[in-house]
Amino acid sequence: MSRPSKGARLYLVTRTGRSPVWVIRDGACEISTRTGHRGEAETALAAYIADRDQRARPRSCLAADEMTVAHALTLYGEEHGPTVADPQRIGYAIEALMTFWGNLRVAAIRGETCRTYARQRGRAPGTIRRELGTLQAALNHCVREGHLLSAPKVTLPEKPRARERWLTQEEAYWLLRAARNLRRDGRHLAWFIVAGLYTGTRKTALLGLRINQPGTDAGWVDTERGVLYRAGSGKRETNKRQPSVRLPRQLRALLAAGARSGRRFVVQTSEGNRVADIKKAWAGAVVKAAEMAARAGREIDLSDTTPHVLRHTAITWAMQRGADMWEAGGFFGVSRETMEEVYAHHHPDHQASAVEAMERRRK
Repeated sequence: MSRPSKGARLYLVTRTGRSPVWVIRDGACEISTRTGHRGEAETALAAYIADRDQRARPRSCLAADEMTVAHALTLYGEEHGPTVADPQRIGYAIEALMTFWGNLRVAAIRGETCRTYARQRGRAPGTIRRELGTLQAALNHCVREGHLLSAPKVTLPEKPRARERWLTQEEAYWLLRAARNLRRDGRHLAWFIVAGLYTGTRKTALLGLRINQPGTDAGWVDTERGVLYRAGSGKRETNKRQPSVRLPRQLRALLAAGARSGRRFVVQTSEGNRVADIKKAWAGAVVKAAEMAARAGREIDLSDTTPHVLRHTAITWAMQRGADMWEAGGFFGVSRETMEEVYAHHHPDHQASAVEAMERRRK
């Protein structure tokens, strides 16, 4: 068995009648540095290794000071984007990153430039963290695929505390009432709100749900068996868990009645088509809810909410009503860590034994 190569190294050669000279030995190759000075020889060795590696690497593999960030992001979007469940999320992040980073070289990515990006972007820390996380993922992808020699470390802002905004019963009442009073093209929001509060399903999955029509590209509800399939059979598994669950009887009855009247989607337009987004309808309902409540002598403010608040609300209400935390985590597709960190304190029995122990009189 042949011995493993020791790699390029220096070797001092001494010959009778000549001054000692350092040579570079690399396998069977021997190259003179033409110097007997150790420091000069090490400089020559470093130059040799750099030149050798430059010649050995593929032409498409660039150093950090040779590749622009725009190039790295484009490669990531084109090569990795089509393989993920929600490529739009990558697209949104790349679009935001391009404005600041596009013309910069990868070598310019340092802690200070990352902090400058955060200041100029002017968005919430969570948003900045997701966007810079996409940048790091793009660099890592380019290294794995042989486009980039090495990836610098992207400095992320600290992870923000989980948002705990959820709707009270009164807020949910006025929001739903406002949705039902929107113009004809916005009333689909009422179905979205009801389904969101009963199931805690994420917006994208909820907007794709069909009624009694199995599919590969989106989820569906089986009103006969009372099961909600959040993801289509052809959807790949992601960290955004989408477990299939039982339908609450109230929502099952509502959807069954809709199916009998010809309804095809849980959330659909007045013409019976799938709704692409509810951003405009949500904004209108938030304003109208405040106006309607004010006329009734009540004051509510939903301006800090997004459709995702329905998911937080559904999980919070389940905890407040005494649901088993682990079963609730399975129903909503929430990890054990998130349930403990964000939602457990809403449960009526949270820390009950600890409080009881502290309240118990000592003998």
